Amino acid sequence: MDSLLQVEEVSKTFWGIQALDRVRLTVQRGEIHAVTGENAAGKSTLMRIIDGLERADSGNIRFQGQRISMIHQELLPFPELSVSENIWMGQEPHLGFGGWLDRRSMKTRSQELLARLAVSIDPDCRMGNLSIAEQQSVAIAQALARRADLIIMDEPTSALSERESELLFRIILDLKQSGVAVIYISHRMPEIFRLADTITVMRDGRHVATRPAREIDEKELIALMVGRELSATAAGKHSRDPGAVVLETHGLCRSGRFRDVSLTLRRGEILGLAGLMGAGRSDVAAALFGLAPATTGSIAVNGQTVRIQSPADALACRISMVTEDRKKYGFVPDFSVKENITLSSLERYSWGPFIHLHAERKVADEQIRKFDVRSADRDQPVKTLSGGNQQKAVLA
Repeated sequence: MDSLLQVEEVSKTFWGIQALDRVRLTVQRGEIHAVTGENAAGKSTLMRIIDGLERADSGNIRFQGQRISMIHQELLPFPELSVSENIWMGQEPHLGFGGWLDRRSMKTRSQELLARLAVSIDPDCRMGNLSIAEQQSVAIAQALARRADLIIMDEPTSALSERESELLFRIILDLKQSGVAVIYISHRMPEIFRLADTITVMRDGRHVATRPAREIDEKELIALMVGRELSATAAGKHSRDPGAVVLETHGLCRSGRFRDVSLTLRRGEILGLAGLMGAGRSDVAAALFGLAPATTGSIAVNGQTVRIQSPADALACRISMVTEDRKKYGFVPDFSVKENITLSSLERYSWGPFIHLHAERKVADEQIRKFDVRSADRDQPVKTLSGGNQQKAVLA
């Protein structure tokens, strides 16, 4: 096969933390190459270097084609511009005089790309008004518009439903048939084995192995990712009887968003909310956390009916939320790891208007250890962490 991309001994350090250590990667033209590993393995950092968003400390990258397009795990849209303006940013069609944008052509061609993705999004819609899943679809349309030789997809199904994911898989296989190479980053084993020709495993910022997908099974792949073999119990589902009811809703409604949502959640249980794009999954979560309260219906926590009209109400009920867009809603980028971890519970570490710094530092250090947040120290700005470590800090 024709080698398209070669990454040779690439290293990168952030704040004294080794994010990448002499990583190597080779991608062939027309290949779907899966890159996998645990959180903070260095996958997204490597892709940002390939895409030119970060500069490596050492090593070489050789690319034989002309264009790389990356669909980021954390989307980078222009929220004030329209969908069509985002799709054609940097390669806008112009009219033959005066340098004016050919907006009619932009809209028509955007509709064609979105139709290929089988999504119903108005090209004139403001990008900032779209959901994360819809923004993901626009990012894919943008990559298609650029006719890239290599497309990097970083957790592209993280905000997509099963049906939407199926459409994406079809598009990826079509791209492969047309000679486009795809680097596919995912933790999801069924997706990896369904799509990938080749699998590269990273762990702790290092290249661990590269194998043809047909020569490796799921058990071996997991062992390479975590550095050890897992027992059947650890690798599978835990058998645990759920406990008492901790959250219950009846007839929850919010006009234009969702209606008649009733659910029951028990202690020790994971309850999934599934549905197509726009079905209201995120809106229900926002209502439970008070970001966009329900207008009718009831919520009970530990058997007591509560009124949740704000995040402060939710926190008082010991309800927390990890949002789908962590950079916009999940943390304050310029705050330190410590400050982000303790931000929602400062009253526990305060005397009146003053923060008890020793108590705050102690709790932050405990959470950093518990969640294995890999930072130089507690005072490192959270925005300088890798994506996986940012997510750990949000959970902490």
